[in-house]
Amino acid sequence: MKTLKLLLLNFVLSSCSGQALKASEFPLVLLNDIDPTIQYDMRYFGHHNFIGRPIKGYLAPKCYISREAGEALVLIQQELQGRGMTLLMYDCYRPQKAVDDFKSWTPDLADIKMKDEFYPNEDKKDFFEKGFIAAKSGHTRGSAVDLTIKGLDMGTDHDFFDIRSNSFYPDHSLQVKANRNYLRSLMMKYGFAPLEEEWWHYRFKNEPYPNSYFDTDVK
Repeated sequence: MKTLKLLLLNFVLSSCSGQALKASEFPLVLLNDIDPTIQYDMRYFGHHNFIGRPIKGYLAPKCYISREAGEALVLIQQELQGRGMTLLMYDCYRPQKAVDDFKSWTPDLADIKMKDEFYPNEDKKDFFEKGFIAAKSGHTRGSAVDLTIKGLDMGTDHDFFDIRSNSFYPDHSLQVKANRNYLRSLMMKYGFAPLEEEWWHYRFKNEPYPNSYFDTDVK
């Protein structure tokens, strides 16, 4: 029993510290294996993101996720398909090295090549203070997702650092407000908690690894 407790403790400590896990220990699954109908635009694998280059740890445009969150997304997808729509994923599990990459990029105030598209009204020096960038992310626990409903106008793009990305920004059109509310109600119906500041971000409330920070590459 003591040996088992030590093994469990070592697993939790390695996860929280952001150390890479062996492939056999990595507990997340590919969303595409659960439901191949969900669509993807995995921004951090390529150049179309707020930094403008591939992010460390993203070696493939794949979505890893906890099985519990993935199964909830399948139910959401099935409901959307009944209305001729589909989920579009921007980001799922995010390695800690990617979060560290964001953190290292932010102090370089000369690197603003994506400013016009992703943060036209914000200054990089304020990113930490305003919460656009943080040292830790719920994505590294495997149950947070960035997503949209394909084809619906949500008012801003994913990772648009601006007050207009707030879920309840009052000056959007009635259609944008309706689209955001529909996504929000659908996600909450199946157990996801919204982040008010980012209309695209949701966390599965009953996440199975609430104290873990994984660092295995997306590949």
